[in-house]
Amino acid sequence: MSPRLTWLCVLVVALAPAAGFAADPSALWKIVHEQCVPHEEAAHDASPCTSIDLSQGVEHGFAVLKDIRGVAQFLLIPTARIGGIEDPAILAPDATNYWDAAWRARDFLDGRLHADLPRDDFALAINSAVGRTQNQFHIHIDCIRSDVRDVLRANLDRVGDVWAPFPEPLAGHYYQAIRINQENLDRVNPFRVLWDGDEQARDDMRMHTLVLVGETFADNTKGFVLLDDHADPAVGDWGSGEMLEDHSCAVARK
Repeated sequence: MSPRLTWLCVLVVALAPAAGFAADPSALWKIVHEQCVPHEEAAHDASPCTSIDLSQGVEHGFAVLKDIRGVAQFLLIPTARIGGIEDPAILAPDATNYWDAAWRARDFLDGRLHADLPRDDFALAINSAVGRTQNQFHIHIDCIRSDVRDVLRANLDRVGDVWAPFPEPLAGHYYQAIRINQENLDRVNPFRVLWDGDEQARDDMRMHTLVLVGETFADNTKGFVLLDDHADPAVGDWGSGEMLEDHSCAVARK
């Protein structure tokens, strides 16, 4: 059996719901740590991952893995053991900017879809600690939902340079939003944007979800809208920003 087929079998078993059994919350970590990293170190073959970057060492590296869900969804996963949005490692002075790496990895979607999507068709998302199934940090890289993209476009002029409530719900939940005036993310870390701009988030990072959407603004400058939601399971909000993505990638068919 090929390494990629083996990985698919392992991941399907680990993530598929089964009566009386919870999904393995370490499935992604096992794939990256036990397969992708050793294969890359031994033979420069990232399989079953699509790519892996160990140029700064395993503690600062990351892998890109095709998710079993969706036509083109990929995951950006650190090669170090990092829990998620609540892990202090993401804000360390020497932390890898995983958002920058995830944004660059969107080219894998274009390749999978045989298309050249505009920047506002892409969304990156990390779920809250209560809204995820895996306890290894991962950023979802996928197409944005068409309805979410349309609402964002209609309200771009109402998103400013400081955090403020977004005026309309997105996929049924209210977010706060901020504009990032940079074409790329090599000098911007969205985790730091949340930490520095929202004092309340600092005490409760695990309950937050972040979604980053590429945008071209009215003055033709390129940047991003960063969205943040605070999970509230009592009202059915699990802080899963991944809900703003479309794993069928309908925007590519338009």
